[in-house]
Amino acid sequence: MSRLDAVAERDGWRCWLCDEPVDPQMSSNDARSASVDTIITKARGKVKAGLEERLAHRACNTRKGAVAAVAPWPMHLFVVDPAPIIETVESLKRKGGRVVVARCPTRADGEEAARWLGDRLSRLSPDLAVHAAVEPGGGQFMLVLHT
Repeated sequence: MSRLDAVAERDGWRCWLCDEPVDPQMSSNDARSASVDTIITKARGKVKAGLEERLAHRACNTRKGAVAAVAPWPMHLFVVDPAPIIETVESLKRKGGRVVVARCPTRADGEEAARWLGDRLSRLSPDLAVHAAVEPGGGQFMLVLHT
């Protein structure tokens, strides 16, 4: 089994950046084909010793380049001031705790966003035990992540 196949099997053949399926039969010349993205994380300005490999579409990996990766919030969710997902997950991995990641106008919007975010985080960072909750506050509903 190749390194690509091993990484892809572990990640369930889903791109870690856009969260869309990756077709293992896609031509390697196609932008939606599979590639391995090597992630170098920094702690206090220093590169950590270990590198993490994740499955990504070739186009997603190329588009990201050498800049910080962004996992987008979907357009169908009604969230205000959404936090950057990847940076929030990295912070929760380091420190744990509780963080407000978005505001929603109704509880139903918050619950839909919490379901989506819980599912997304289970694939983005399977080793992080996190719970998405909706809490009332200030006439709106806060989407909160707890570790």
